[in-house]
Amino acid sequence: MSTGLIIAIVVVAIIVIAVLLLAASRGRRLAAERRRQRMLQTRREQAATEHREAAETRSGRAEEAEHRARVANALAERERAEAQLHEETARAHELGLADDQLMGEDTAARGQTARGDVPERDVVAERDDVAERDEVTARRERTNR
Repeated sequence: MSTGLIIAIVVVAIIVIAVLLLAASRGRRLAAERRRQRMLQTRREQAATEHREAAETRSGRAEEAEHRARVANALAERERAEAQLHEETARAHELGLADDQLMGEDTAARGQTARGDVPERDVVAERDDVAERDEVTARRERTNR
């Protein structure tokens, strides 16, 4: 064989080896890039899952807080209503409209009044008495001023 042919074979062998080395290193880089992409995708999914769980937890706590607020609001309204009832009862006592309670009227008559069993003429008479008491009270207040 001639030396020229041997040199050509060696050069071709070196070029083939160089191409194989470049291809192998490029393949490793692509494989490493794919691994990084898979790892990044896994981390994204984990982060999204954690945030969704946190959102669900906070949403549940918010619903509980809203429920507690509604209950507290209802209790406050009830307290206001009871305070208003006591205020109206006090006003009735001041105007003399609740003297029957103070005098110990029998419970049967009060039960009938509460149920609405009082005849219509008694209701009209009671309204007239209330109106008259209101007028007397208003006159007193005007003269006291």
